[in-house]
Amino acid sequence: MSLYPLALRLDGRRVLVVGGGTVATRRVPALIAAGARVEIVAPELTPALRAYVDASRATWTPRRFEPADVQGAWLVHVAIDDPRAAAEVSAAAEDHHIFCVRADDRDAATAWTPAVTRHGQVTVAVTDGGDRRRAMAVRDLVAHALEAAPPAAPELKGVALVGAGPGDPELITVKGRRLLAAADVVVADRLVPGMLLGELRPEVELIDAAKIPYGPSAAQEEINRILVDRALQGRFVVRLKGGDNFVFGRGGEEALACAEAGVPVLVVPGVTSSIAAPALAGIPVTHRGVAHEFTVVSGHIPPDHPDSLVDWPALARLRGTLVVLMGLKNLPKIAERLLAEGRDTDTPVAVIQEGSTAHQRSLRSTLGAVAGEVAAAGIRPPAVVVIGEVVAATSAFTPAG
Repeated sequence: MSLYPLALRLDGRRVLVVGGGTVATRRVPALIAAGARVEIVAPELTPALRAYVDASRATWTPRRFEPADVQGAWLVHVAIDDPRAAAEVSAAAEDHHIFCVRADDRDAATAWTPAVTRHGQVTVAVTDGGDRRRAMAVRDLVAHALEAAPPAAPELKGVALVGAGPGDPELITVKGRRLLAAADVVVADRLVPGMLLGELRPEVELIDAAKIPYGPSAAQEEINRILVDRALQGRFVVRLKGGDNFVFGRGGEEALACAEAGVPVLVVPGVTSSIAAPALAGIPVTHRGVAHEFTVVSGHIPPDHPDSLVDWPALARLRGTLVVLMGLKNLPKIAERLLAEGRDTDTPVAVIQEGSTAHQRSLRSTLGAVAGEVAAAGIRPPAVVVIGEVVAATSAFTPAG
C-alpha cells in the first residue's frame, strides 16, 4: 500500500475519540497538544482521561457510540477492542467522508497513527507498512540524531540557564542536551559532568566558571558580565550548572542580570541532587506514613554564623525530612545545633557522596554519631545529607545499578 503523508492542523477543530481505555489514554495527549477540541465517547474513562476532562481539556459523553457522533468531526479515533463496535464507528466516519484511525484493525482504517518523535518545532513521523516495531526503531534512530542537532532559530537567542543534573551525564534533560549542542559559548560549573563538555563542538568557547578569580561575590559578578557580554555579541550562551540552576545555583541572580541588560533568558530545569542523590541511595525524601514534607537547606554557612538565613530551631521541630546541601564541612555544627534544639540523638541520617556517579558512596548513621563516622570514613564533597525517619524506613531497599 502506498501512503500519502500529511500533517494535520487540528487547532480548534473537533476530534472524536471513541473509547476511554488505555489506547485512548495514549492517543488523547497528542491531540490535546495539537490544540484539537477532543470529545470522548465512552461509558467509562481511565483516571488519566478523567483528569483531562476535569481540567476542561477534553469533553466526555458517558455512553456508547452512536453514528450521529461523527457529525462535525475532522478526525475520528477508534480506541476500542470490540471489532463489531469499531466497524460501526468506521462505517459512520466513511459515510461522512471523515478519516478514521482504528486501534483494533489498521487494515480497515482510513488513516494510521505513525511512530512520532518531536524536538522543538521538528516533528518526524514514521510508518512502515504495518510493521510497528520497525517504524519505532527508525523513529528512535531519528530521535537520537535530532538530540545532537541545533534547535530551531527562536531558541538560539540570548542565554539558556541549563541544569546538568546531579552528575550522571545521562540525567541532563533532552532539551538541555539539545541546547548544549547548539551553544556558541558554554559557561560551566565545576560540578558539571565532564562527559557533557567532551561532546561540545571544537569551536565552542568553554569558560570554566570555577576558575574565575576575585572571591565568590566578585566571581558571580564576572559570570554575569560574561553571560551578558557574549549574548550581546549575538552568540548563544549556555550557563551549565550541576543540579538545577535555581536550587542554590544563583540562577536567579544570573537571570536578573540578563533581564536588566535586555538579554532573553531560557530556563531549562535540571534534576536536583537534593532529591536524586537520596533516591539513588534508596532513600525517598517522602514516604507514606513516615514523611509528608521535605525541606532543603544550604549548609555552606554554619548555624551560628550571623549571615545564616536558616531557622534551625524551626527545622529541629519538623517531623519530615531535612536535606542539607553543601553542608559536609559544617556537619558537626549542624548536627550539634539540631540536637541542641531538641532533635533525638538516634534520628537516622544518611550521607551520599557524589550521587549518580561511578564514585557514589553512602553512609548511614544517626544524628549523634554522623559527624564522627563521616570523618572516619573519609566522605568528601560533594555530598548530600539526609536527616529523618525516611532513612530507616527504606533501609531494606538497595537500587539496582
